[in-house]
Amino acid sequence: MKKIITLLAAAFISASVYAGEFADISLKDVQAAADTKSEVIIDANSPASYQAGHVPGALSFASIKSNLAASLPADKSALIIAYCGNPHCPAYLQAAKAAQKLGYTNIKHMADGIDGWNAAKLPTDSGK
Repeated sequence: MKKIITLLAAAFISASVYAGEFADISLKDVQAAADTKSEVIIDANSPASYQAGHVPGALSFASIKSNLAASLPADKSALIIAYCGNPHCPAYLQAAKAAQKLGYTNIKHMADGIDGWNAAKLPTDSGK
């Protein structure tokens, strides 16, 4: 019984650390970044979802992942915002971790995802 409790505690702590690896950013802050084109926003949804509608100015991770470094700024402290479908979608982690692996240190997660963006009736771009 002691081993099971220890294992469950370790799993819970690991999941908590994993879930909070990248700080969340509000829809309002993402909209400001999109309006000013001051930050890099990465949509980690499928290509079909991206084409149906994405945050204005967002890059499709599916399109840039093979040469991500070329799509990101030289400044490794630049803000990189990653998102996917909704708060339960883990796909954003692929983009966030790929940027982190390249040395970027200021990566945030738009946890509401495109579903939250649409629910807030914020503007989207469609197509490529």
